[in-house]
Amino acid sequence: MPRVGIALGSNLGDRLANLNAACDCLREINTPSEPFLRASIYQTEPLLCPLSSPFFYNSVIEIHFNGSAFELLEITQSIEKKLGRVTASIRNAPRVIDIDLLYFGDEIIDSENLILPHPRITERSFVLQPLAEIRGDFILPNHTQTIAEIMQRLKSDET
Repeated sequence: MPRVGIALGSNLGDRLANLNAACDCLREINTPSEPFLRASIYQTEPLLCPLSSPFFYNSVIEIHFNGSAFELLEITQSIEKKLGRVTASIRNAPRVIDIDLLYFGDEIIDSENLILPHPRITERSFVLQPLAEIRGDFILPNHTQTIAEIMQRLKSDET
């Protein structure tokens, strides 16, 4: 049963309440005897979103999940709907909640509906920063650097 990294984001409505509600739902599917890791919440500028999109609240959690990555994807999509996310016609439109699978243990998946590890994880400081807080020592499948090292490299590239 793998450890699973999950990114959370919200830039509509009560962003803090939205993230907390998503965490509560995900805590329910965490294997009871296993740790539920949760990073701090970071306010971040919208990236590749429509003009005048509100700032995001972002965080990352890590759970222990007894099922497949595809089962977890279905669960996270149902949580998004339950919390009020609607399908938008505009790419990266503001949203009540966004739940993205980042990694699923050491699995590598490249399907139409799911790519793991997340293909842009190493480019997004709004994901790397909270992930480094809870799992800085983690090395993604097919990578050689830890999350903390990738985050440091990204910071260096941004300056």
